Amino acid sequence: MAFTRRGFLGSLGAGAAGAAILSSLPIESFAAATMDARLAGMDEPVVILSANENAYGMFPSAAAVAAEALRYGNRYPFRAYGELEQKIAAYNNVSAKQVLIGNGSSEVLAMAARAFTGPGRKLIAAVPTFESTAAYARAHNAEVVEVPLTANFAHDLDAMLARTGNDTGLIYICNPNNPTATLTPRRDIEAFLRKLPANTYVLIDEAYHHFATDAEDYVSFIEKPVDDPRIIVARTFSKVYGMAGLRLGYSVAAEETTKKLRLYQEADNGNVIALLAGLASLNDDRAMKAAVARNAADRAAFLRECSSRRVKVIPSYANFAMIETGRPVRDVIGHFRRLNVSIGRPFPRMEQYARVSFGRPADMDAFWKAWDVMPNMAKQ
Repeated sequence: MAFTRRGFLGSLGAGAAGAAILSSLPIESFAAATMDARLAGMDEPVVILSANENAYGMFPSAAAVAAEALRYGNRYPFRAYGELEQKIAAYNNVSAKQVLIGNGSSEVLAMAARAFTGPGRKLIAAVPTFESTAAYARAHNAEVVEVPLTANFAHDLDAMLARTGNDTGLIYICNPNNPTATLTPRRDIEAFLRKLPANTYVLIDEAYHHFATDAEDYVSFIEKPVDDPRIIVARTFSKVYGMAGLRLGYSVAAEETTKKLRLYQEADNGNVIALLAGLASLNDDRAMKAAVARNAADRAAFLRECSSRRVKVIPSYANFAMIETGRPVRDVIGHFRRLNVSIGRPFPRMEQYARVSFGRPADMDAFWKAWDVMPNMAKQ
C-alpha cells in the first residue's frame, strides 16, 4: 500500500495525542539549555539574532504533522523517506534519481567534499563564506584555496578561475552568500562554468534561495537548470521553512553525480519527524509565500532603521544583513551580549561588520535599543 501524507494524517485523528506529548515535555528547560550553550552565564532571556534562523518557527501545518509523527518514532522512516524524495522531485520538476536527502544541507556539503576533494583534489571557496564545506574538505586531507570576495561582496569568479586547475575537484559558491547576504549574478556564474576544467564540480548552496527570488540577478540553478553534470545544488528546510532544529536538506544534481554523492551519505539519515514535516512544508506553498513576504517586510524595516541612524548596510538578499560597526566587531558582540542580545560571530576579513539575523518586531526593538546605547556609535 502506498504511503501518502493524506493516508498518514488520516490514520492519526485530530492529533490530540501529539499535543499531549508535547505539552508534557520540558520545553522551557530545553530552550534555556540552548541559550546557555550559546551564551554561557546569561541569566535573563536572550534575544537570538545570531544564526540566520527563522524566528517565526515552522509552518503550523508542518508543526502539526511533526507532533503527530511522534507516534511513529519507533519505526524506521523508510516510506516517509521515499515519499519526501518523490515530493522534492515533483516540486522541482526533476527525477527522483536526481534527489538526495541530507541531515540538513550540511550533510550535502559534507558528501560533496568527500566525493570530489581529497589528497591532490583541492577545494576553491570564497572568504568569507559559509565555512562548513572547507572544514569537511580539510578533514578529507584536501587543500583549500580561499579567494576574497569582490569589492561588491560577490564571489570573485575571475580570481577563482585563475586558481583553478586540473587538480581542482570542487568549487563552492554560496548564493546568496553567508555571511554577507549578497548575490553573485547568475549570468556570471554561467560564464564561469563554461571555462572550468571538465573534471571540476561546482556546489551551489541555495540555502537562502527563497529570499532572493525577486532579485533581477538571481535565478536558481534548480528552477532554471543548465545541462552540466558537474553542478550540485544544495537546499535546506532550515530557513524559510523554519526547521533548523529538525535538520533536513537535500541536493539536486545529475543522476550520475547523485550516485557519486550517495556513496558518502549516512545510512537512514532522516528521522520521521523531520521527513514528514518537510513533506507538509512542501505541500504548503501558501505558508511559504507568506514567510517570504514577511521576511521582505522585516528586511525593509531593518533597512529603514539603518537609514535613520546612518548605519551602512550591505544590500541583503537573505534573512539577515551585515552592517558596518565602526569598531572591532568583537567589541560590538560583547556590548550586545551584556544586554542579552546575541548577534553573529566575527568573520574573516570583515573585522568591522556585524551579521544580524532578522527577528520578530520585539527582537528587533531590543537590538536597536542596544545599538542606540553603544558608546560613540548611536548616531554617526
